[in-house]
Amino acid sequence: MIQLKTPEQTAKMRAAGRVVAETLVRCREAVRPGITTAELDRIAAEVIRHHGAKSSFLGYYGYPATICTSVNEEIVHGIPGKRQLREGDIVGIDAGAIVDEWHADAAITVPVGAVSAEAARLIAVTEEALRRGIAAARVGGRLGDIGAAVQEHAEAHGYSVVRNYVGHGIGRAMHEEPQVPNYGTADRGLQIREGLCIAIEPMLNLGGAPTRVLDDHWTVVTADRSLSAHFEHTLWCTTAGPVVLTAPEDKAAVAA
Repeated sequence: MIQLKTPEQTAKMRAAGRVVAETLVRCREAVRPGITTAELDRIAAEVIRHHGAKSSFLGYYGYPATICTSVNEEIVHGIPGKRQLREGDIVGIDAGAIVDEWHADAAITVPVGAVSAEAARLIAVTEEALRRGIAAARVGGRLGDIGAAVQEHAEAHGYSVVRNYVGHGIGRAMHEEPQVPNYGTADRGLQIREGLCIAIEPMLNLGGAPTRVLDDHWTVVTADRSLSAHFEHTLWCTTAGPVVLTAPEDKAAVAA
């Protein structure tokens, strides 16, 4: 479990966050019908390499790519390859970067061209669930506050929350304690202390919550093959409020 305590540590986490933010911006800009997920992976690799950083994902337990690209019913951990994105698809793009041995991790879900109203709504609600989860990450509060905020927003809109995969602590390793579920009860769980670094990552499904893993042993899909969306940010918990380290445009934002 990482709690940032020095300006040097904070600077390195911020630097990793900026690399991740730029990676996702560049990938978002490139998403269009006809592009392959492997091409998105090459774009991400170029951005990370340009900054002298390393991918958190490449080689992680044997993972073979720089980013994860999860299309439609794929929830997380989709492997980039020859698949061409089609008009109406949605694609989750998850990226992590290491700067001087410090990690940051974030994800977005992007429409491919014009998408259905239900797909657009799922994306919007999932992104808002992330915002509400971040706003709940207050020093003195508890991790259950985050999960409760995400779950309440998701279920109010008729979506299910993935329970088999959760957010996590982050810092000197990509995945650290504590686990940060996207469901739960307010005022329960670990108390949030100043300096804690976590990644919050709601995964919401249009259908049911159950999942399964494909034969590649990585790609996680909805069991009922319904659409899924995924958003994630790395944040640093401070007494002034949660600071989003992977915000785009090189701006670390404090949640309102």
